[in-house]
Amino acid sequence: MKRQLRLPLLLVVLFTVLMSLPFLVNGLGWTALVGLVPLLCLERIASQTGMRRFWWWHYGAFVLWNAVTTFWVCNATVGGGIFAVLANSLQMSLVFGAFRWVKRRQGGVLPYLFLAAAWIAWERWYLTLSQISWPWLVLGNAFAGTPGLIQWYEYTGTLGGSLWVWAVNLALFGLMVAFSDGSWGRWNGKARVAAIAASVLVLFAPMAASALIWNRCGTDGEKLEVVIAQPNIDPYNKFGGMTQAQQNAILCEQFEEALDGRDTLSPVLLLAPETFTADIVTNDIPESATYQSFLSFLQAHPAANLLFGASTWDYFPGPSRPSVTARRLRDGRWVESHNSALILDRTGRCDLFHKSKLVVGVEQTPYPAFFTKIDDMLGGVMGRCVGQKEISLLPFRAAGRDIPVGCAVCYESVYGEYCTGYVRKGARLLTVITNDAWWGDTPGYRQHLNYSRLRAIETRRDIARCANTGISAFIDRRGTILSRTAWWTPATLEGSVTLSDTQTFFVRHGDIPGRLCVLVAGLLLLAALFRPRKK
Repeated sequence: MKRQLRLPLLLVVLFTVLMSLPFLVNGLGWTALVGLVPLLCLERIASQTGMRRFWWWHYGAFVLWNAVTTFWVCNATVGGGIFAVLANSLQMSLVFGAFRWVKRRQGGVLPYLFLAAAWIAWERWYLTLSQISWPWLVLGNAFAGTPGLIQWYEYTGTLGGSLWVWAVNLALFGLMVAFSDGSWGRWNGKARVAAIAASVLVLFAPMAASALIWNRCGTDGEKLEVVIAQPNIDPYNKFGGMTQAQQNAILCEQFEEALDGRDTLSPVLLLAPETFTADIVTNDIPESATYQSFLSFLQAHPAANLLFGASTWDYFPGPSRPSVTARRLRDGRWVESHNSALILDRTGRCDLFHKSKLVVGVEQTPYPAFFTKIDDMLGGVMGRCVGQKEISLLPFRAAGRDIPVGCAVCYESVYGEYCTGYVRKGARLLTVITNDAWWGDTPGYRQHLNYSRLRAIETRRDIARCANTGISAFIDRRGTILSRTAWWTPATLEGSVTLSDTQTFFVRHGDIPGRLCVLVAGLLLLAALFRPRKK
């Protein structure tokens, strides 16, 4: 190995390790506050030495980071996992490349401000507008395992955490540059004190604010009892290993054991996982065998409501295609599919919600007017689930209580500003139903669990989380996991959630840091476009 490549390789490895640790180990979110410094140092070395083909260096660094933290996607789909790593890294490199272009036209700190703003603007685009969306590694997610540091997410949301990461990394990098190029010695005392004080403030002020908010954020309030069932049914053997009737029996037996000895008139929400059944036709829900089985079970528990996930179907007669995503059946009908959550009570009343934030490729065909034609030619390999255009709630109704419940279905729990829609609609608690078994025993399901903790802080809602194979959990409004199940084992989890009617600043006003960064990045890019290249 050439001697001049050792330092760049060391910096790439250091960047990968520091930025991966927060997503792999709880309690190490702080490493993201220094994790970008090696990459910034590598870029400075490349600029000073005229390193050729530097794009491959930062693209390779992003590929390593993405691969180390999200390799588990390949357990569900090898092609999709490789595409996610390479495509996500490419977008990161495009942002970094835009920063280097701006840097060639402007000096000083402006290019670095552009880098931070453009990165966060890209994250916001991922979280809001992009149809091919994979926001798993949003920088603010790095603190999902250290909720004590980010109680102020109730004001800023996750992108406030991204802004904190960039602010601290750039402050530390700026001090390093000042020492290395000798400018520190030319500064007067006041300038030195101001630089150090600003860096300390940027680093520690959010932590102090988080401690203060933690102490004032109580957990008192009206309660609702919840029973979570984790049936632990292997999704790869779900349709060949046992019948739906057998799966229904397993779930009802779990609930029966948990409810044994309880007052049948005491209100309780029963929670089952995502896509538990596939026999719900929305045109005629009562015809479903699963519906009939659950309704029969609820007759003995009049104060219970059962919230469960289902793959649901709409059938349409006639020769005309009802939508671009509909598939043609052999009998001439058309069908549309959904990933849904339903809530059922003893009267047979059933409300449902269709998942809107869909996994690209597996559930959703992006830009369907174009890609469905290609998918038809390939024989229909992409998912074509149809989501709701607007969030709706699932009402708990029993024993004289009417409680609006927000239910995020699996991937939806990754989208912070989207989940605030449940609270704005009036949800007094949040639930998450998911099936993380596709990834196997990897960091994926643990990361997904931690992201629910972020949603609890942002909305200040207790969360009851049900996962088919784990981890199911109760999470309070501080993001603390109160109780949890083990991975890959049948289990039930009983607890109570605190109901709330308050709305946080983030719920009321949305993602202000993201919007500001879109504006700042746009203005700085325009300034660079109309400025001649610096000599």
